[in-house]
Amino acid sequence: MSKEKQNQKKILNRRAKYDYEIHSQIETGVILNGNEVKSIRFGKVVLDNAYAIIKKGEIWMMNMFIDLKHLNKKIDNLDNLRPKKLLLKKKEIAKISQSLKNNNFTMIPLNLHFNKKGFVKIDLAISKGRKKADKREYKKDQDWKREKERLLKK
Repeated sequence: MSKEKQNQKKILNRRAKYDYEIHSQIETGVILNGNEVKSIRFGKVVLDNAYAIIKKGEIWMMNMFIDLKHLNKKIDNLDNLRPKKLLLKKKEIAKISQSLKNNNFTMIPLNLHFNKKGFVKIDLAISKGRKKADKREYKKDQDWKREKERLLKK
């Protein structure tokens, strides 16, 4: 395995598990330009405000910021926030849209990574937003887990 492939790591959406209660996860492909893939390899992506929507039977990723300015090439069409189409089968899309309509769920990206074949994949979470009290409880649980680990090490 080359050094370039070893250095690739997941690009995480750190706020996702804090702001949302995750019910299920799906790994999807995404349609990107060559310059966008190159930027992702350098880690120039922000997933914090990203979300996915269903338009005309297709799932689109919105607000995923990919920085194209660091490339030294002159790019005419510099649209960092353009919508990106996600690749899913029609049966999967129908199943997801049904759960979104019935349970008031949203779709958010958890992480962005390269699979073994070198394709960009997004782990998409079907989730429900947390309220302020739920966020406090989640924070307490995380603090307790951290404290428990410290006590076990001693």
